Amino acid sequence: MKKSLLITAALLSTSAIFAQCTDLFISEYVEGSSQNKALEVYNPTLNTIDLSDYVIKRYSNGSLTATEQLILSGTIASGEAIVIVNGQTDSTNTFGFVDPVLFAMGDISGTGDHADSPMFFNGDDALTLEKTNGAIIDIFGKVGEDPGSAWTDDASANYTDANGGTWWTRNQTLIRKASVEQGISNNPSMFNATLEWDSLPSNTWTELGQHTCDCIQVGIEEVGPQETVLFFPNPSIGEQFMIKASSTIKQVEIFNIIGKEVYSFAPQQQSGELIVSTTSFTPGLYLVRTTFHNNRSMTSRITIK
Repeated sequence: MKKSLLITAALLSTSAIFAQCTDLFISEYVEGSSQNKALEVYNPTLNTIDLSDYVIKRYSNGSLTATEQLILSGTIASGEAIVIVNGQTDSTNTFGFVDPVLFAMGDISGTGDHADSPMFFNGDDALTLEKTNGAIIDIFGKVGEDPGSAWTDDASANYTDANGGTWWTRNQTLIRKASVEQGISNNPSMFNATLEWDSLPSNTWTELGQHTCDCIQVGIEEVGPQETVLFFPNPSIGEQFMIKASSTIKQVEIFNIIGKEVYSFAPQQQSGELIVSTTSFTPGLYLVRTTFHNNRSMTSRITIK
């Protein structure tokens, strides 16, 4: 069946969710010990994107011009995240080396040369995700500002460490809040990381490679001129998700990726809404077949984390 996005005001006005979900953004930042440096880039759109059109740049120590850059490669699917890691694997290197576990998590790595890789960033370096045509898609930090050792939570110092605030961009892992739907395309007057980022301890990278975002990939397929279905949230990160359809749901069947049925339910009360508990599901990709009162059905996918 032809896949399409057919979301109306009756389906929670979901079109508003996608209003800003139009391009890649940086979804995780790892600034750890030695060369344990990584960035995660997330695709909030409904399309697979060619990464060769994008570049990561570092603006070192308050520089107004990029000091190093890394052109990305490959593709990134809708709702997926890719990981870029420091490429210094030589354990005798003067500047340190990346933990093999972190390096193995990378989809792309910078070179091991400190002089030409943006992945040797520290807490005082601004980073950008840009198109190769020069358009800025996202900014981490403030280009042209040297905050000292790091940007902090100290508003009295414009979030620099001039007054000894708590470091947010050095010896930290930062994860973009789920409410963030797009990158920062204009250089901020001040960089307050607490607005859009959650902080984890240094050398934490257990969450790399996946991201939760309100730019929900809803897996909607067209089954008729008036029939649509929405999964919320998708990926499902709690203990349940909602199925909301524009027609009465007769039955829901869920299959794992090898085609084994793991859930089947036929609601006694006729309704276009159904809550599915995921407490017994293992994390992974599932196929959901929704059958309507007119016996027409559709199959969509949901990711359970």
